Amino acid sequence: MTDRKATLTFDDKTFDLAMHSPTAGPDVIDIRGLYGKAGVFTHDPGFTSTSSCESTITFIDGEKGQLLHRGYPIDQLAAKSHYLEVCYLLLYGELPTAAQMEDFEYRVTHHSMLHDQMQYFFRGFRRDAHPMAIIVGVMGAMSAFYHDSTDITDPWQREVASIRMIAKMPTIVAWAFKYSMGMPFIYPRNDLDYAGNFLRMCFAVPAEEYEVDPILARAMDRIFTLHADHEQNASTSTVRLASSSGANPFACIAAGAACLWGPAHGGANEACLMMLREIGTVDRIPEFIARAKDKDDPFRLMGFGHRVYKNVDPRAKVLKASADEVLDLMGIHNNPTLQVAKELEKQALEDPYFAEKKLFPNVDFYSGIILEAMGFPTSMFTPIFALSRTVGWISQWKEQLSDPEHKIGRPRQLYTGAPYRDYVEVEERG
Repeated sequence: MTDRKATLTFDDKTFDLAMHSPTAGPDVIDIRGLYGKAGVFTHDPGFTSTSSCESTITFIDGEKGQLLHRGYPIDQLAAKSHYLEVCYLLLYGELPTAAQMEDFEYRVTHHSMLHDQMQYFFRGFRRDAHPMAIIVGVMGAMSAFYHDSTDITDPWQREVASIRMIAKMPTIVAWAFKYSMGMPFIYPRNDLDYAGNFLRMCFAVPAEEYEVDPILARAMDRIFTLHADHEQNASTSTVRLASSSGANPFACIAAGAACLWGPAHGGANEACLMMLREIGTVDRIPEFIARAKDKDDPFRLMGFGHRVYKNVDPRAKVLKASADEVLDLMGIHNNPTLQVAKELEKQALEDPYFAEKKLFPNVDFYSGIILEAMGFPTSMFTPIFALSRTVGWISQWKEQLSDPEHKIGRPRQLYTGAPYRDYVEVEERG
């Protein structure tokens, strides 16, 4: 913090506003008292220049291409850590000791089962329901089954709810997948790690044993890790806004998942795969690259560039290695979509236009390729994103509840409708 002040002047009046200096990032002008002092609001559609909260969890420097969780760079975490350790870091602020990690893994592993009656929620959906519709509904319904963890004023209930959501989300997502495929549900197993357990619940069948491939499990763990949190994005802000009303934790996370479902947010990797299928064959790539360069053509290469990162997406560098490993393992010779993906990546990286515009492959490009190679339909891409991001939402939810300055969210508006007018009886209206 700092005692510097910013000065706002209009209509021959001057107002002093406090300024704050964060640990990293630009200084912040505190406008909380602006309306009381000056009788005016600020206007910021999309809140792109507005700090909505004080947080210690995640920091992004888009110019440097840097993503930090509690100060640790994402590339180090993805290379040296694993998803549940990153979950612990996000939730509690520090990397765990060996004993703390063992206890945390035990608690998550032994909360992965769903209440047996929750099966009826899945079976109540149409068979062709989108998995995200099922996930949003089932997550919200958890408050009807776990009454002992909905009191947000009780720190212990908040802790239990946090563990439950992290533990049960893989089961919910896997069962949504199985239901959409018309296949029987596979229960979690306590002898498998987080990513391996999820893969088994998705791809095992009762008729035979399923062996988790370590390369696929590692790639899935990296996808989880790289999507765990991403500062105050749309879905995280939705969770915080829902939380500000005092809503129960399951409702808040369901709200975040609903927001993530939007194609402009969690559907980016799905859109990338749809683009690859539109290109169709390797020989058509030059045509689409030329269209991407044409400013008069509305076509854009999905999976390239990022709204926040003005340099290389730090998550993409890590996931590219996993994509190469998975493609080598699964083979791309008979999959035209993956052939197009590999060749498009090659040609785009060699093209000076994309380097000058800093349109590098992003995390959505590589995660889509990996999930396609693993055998997931595109409808499962956003659910897997929601699974990954659950710990970020929970961490932000817990932080907000512990903030002594937190209050219910209530944005203002720039009203441009009709001014005050009296009601006119129907027979008198012209």
